[in-house]
Amino acid sequence: MCLFCAYQKDNMIKVKKEGINVINKYKHTVHYYETDKMGIVHHSNYIRWMEEARVDFLNQIGWPFEKLESLGIVSPVLSVACDYKVATIFSETIAISVDVKEFKGVKLFLSYEMINGEGKVVCTGITSHAFLDKDGRPIRLKQEYPEFYQCLIGLVC
Repeated sequence: MCLFCAYQKDNMIKVKKEGINVINKYKHTVHYYETDKMGIVHHSNYIRWMEEARVDFLNQIGWPFEKLESLGIVSPVLSVACDYKVATIFSETIAISVDVKEFKGVKLFLSYEMINGEGKVVCTGITSHAFLDKDGRPIRLKQEYPEFYQCLIGLVC
């Protein structure tokens, strides 16, 4: 399925040939405990925020972790990369968009863009994931879970 991805101020819009799907950006408000002695967010927290946004993204596309796990699907993180652009501070609200960057059935690559209230990109990131059964063996999503496979393929930007 061919998708055209466009950004609006508060939402990421995925325009399909047959209609529009709106995937809301995940909003995170910086907590005091996430800051360090310098008063800025410690770098490790951005990885946590990517996980929060990923869980929210899966919920929005109709495939929450509870559903995946009930089907016997686990999805470990294989790699994480972050590029820090601008420091964030206590009480800022950060909007995080998640895009399916690449998916060919075996590995899923998600990209993240974090934007502060001033519209500045504060961090970008990429995570890669596999899909395994409960015994740790790779799952062929296309054959075993075609609806989930088609959902992910349809979201590639």
